[in-house]
Amino acid sequence: VQLQASGGGLVQAGGSLRLSCAASGRIITRNIMGWYRQAAGEQRELVATITSGGTTRYADSVEDRFTISRDNRRNTVYLQMESLKPEDTAVYYCRAYLSGYRDIYDYWGQGTLVTVSS
Repeated sequence: VQLQASGGGLVQAGGSLRLSCAASGRIITRNIMGWYRQAAGEQRELVATITSGGTTRYADSVEDRFTISRDNRRNTVYLQMESLKPEDTAVYYCRAYLSGYRDIYDYWGQGTLVTVSS
């Protein structure tokens, strides 16, 4: 499985960005897809996940500002980010995995950099 993330860039505080991540290869449609981020000098952290049925989960820090969605026909997951803050600056990674089977189905994209200026 290959995950190709795009949509990162430089934006001013208060602005918006939309990230996309397209999956290809041996895709299992009932996977969970998600976004994680890693700021410089910090550990990678969960941003949001979404199941194939549309159940979502968010980090507390983004819940009122970010929206995750997916298009199962296109095997693509999106992250709409609103009201961005400087502390949202990080490399954002997409992930696709099967709950309970992460030892055999757990894939990461290459990351896309989001920089929010104050």
